[in-house]
Amino acid sequence: MLRDIDAILIDRDRIADRVRAMGEQIAADLLREIGPGASAGQIVFIPILTGAVVFVADLIRHIPFKLSLGVVAVSSYPGRSLESKGAAIRGDLPRDLAGKHVVIVDDVLDSGRTLALIRDLVLEQQPASLRIAVLLSKDVAREARVDAEYVGFSIPDAFVVGYGLDYDGYYRNLPDVATLKPEAIEQTSG
Repeated sequence: MLRDIDAILIDRDRIADRVRAMGEQIAADLLREIGPGASAGQIVFIPILTGAVVFVADLIRHIPFKLSLGVVAVSSYPGRSLESKGAAIRGDLPRDLAGKHVVIVDDVLDSGRTLALIRDLVLEQQPASLRIAVLLSKDVAREARVDAEYVGFSIPDAFVVGYGLDYDGYYRNLPDVATLKPEAIEQTSG
């Protein structure tokens, strides 16, 4: 796996520090809004699978409130694609979000289509509040207007793997965010 890596864009230590800071900020914002008496069931994190699974696992460890996870599976980079093919929901969105404080968690904000789709579906349920947290925000023109309240890192428009992000189902277990060598992509594509 490591021989396929072209460059490490963000190493594991920087990721850990930033995820901790994001978790602390989310917790502080929720505390201000809900107060210290937050009851079970009020806070719901919705990670967009599968890319956000590593990120959300680390992020929620820094949230000192009772919370639940309501996962949703969305496909936008099928198979060996390096470009988004549009968001398609592959599983059910949680249906009990009315009056709750919802945090959507995604790995990458690029075109904005996936997050816009999920955001709009959540808003239809009239949550008490809605926030979006992303590990990475690509420096690209957005096709859909989406504002993430919490952004881990801004990166150039590059296809990246690691820390939950994949290419053709591989590299999610790489603890850093990295780019692949062109020959690794060609090898997998062949």
